Amino acid sequence: PAGFTITTEVCMQYLAQLPVRPGAGQADDVSLPEGLMDEVRAALAGVEEALGRRFGDADNPLLVSVRSGARVSMPGMMDTVLNLGLNDATVEGLAAAAGNERFAWDSYRRFVTMYADVVMGLHRARLEQLVNELKDSRGVSEDNELTAADWRELVGRMKRRVEESLGRPFPEDPYEQLEGAIRAVFRSWNTARARYYRRENGIADHWGTAVNVQAMVFGNMGDDCATGVAFTRDPKSGAKLFFGEFLLNAQGEDVVAGLRTPQPVNREG
Repeated sequence: PAGFTITTEVCMQYLAQLPVRPGAGQADDVSLPEGLMDEVRAALAGVEEALGRRFGDADNPLLVSVRSGARVSMPGMMDTVLNLGLNDATVEGLAAAAGNERFAWDSYRRFVTMYADVVMGLHRARLEQLVNELKDSRGVSEDNELTAADWRELVGRMKRRVEESLGRPFPEDPYEQLEGAIRAVFRSWNTARARYYRRENGIADHWGTAVNVQAMVFGNMGDDCATGVAFTRDPKSGAKLFFGEFLLNAQGEDVVAGLRTPQPVNREG
């Protein structure tokens, strides 16, 4: 997908400003290096031009993912935010553009959950509890049995819980969302789990992580869409065997978080 990368050097400039080694969701008052967000806006304009969508546009919105990109693989150690750019206006535009209201509100609840956890510091279990309560009240057991109206109601409940728990509202401004996500990915380089992983695997602390901002592609638009993880080698043995797993009508965190049982993709070659 179209996108751009913020370098590891910027990460280390940002982390050098921190008086301690915080985990994600802390030190939100520490600014990004001067001029960075101006460069981000310029780079994002190039993505908008390439795709014919606008970030924050209520009618035809561009949504992005914000991911880490260290120089060596650190699977599961650092943070990601998907569906960034959604708010109460752009979700309606996404629904209209996709012709699928349920998909849009499902994406919005995923974004609120992930952003509140990764960026704002509210553990995702506090919001997933609301999902389980709603499923119980509807007499269903799976997320994909909930309707667009259910997800719309749930997003409102989630945003109220965020504000009640943290004393500040969930951000509506897409650029505020983006700045917060960039800071959070940089900070995730210094979480306890990431530092432990680096010690165990001989990875230097001073390398830092890049931030990749890419246009979203969606695996949760219906049963003709999917998400998955694949390797060109068997990850256990190293044998030359294509190995992968996928889920229909899902997004990436559903696979890595073990929320649903994936289907296998295996082929010798």
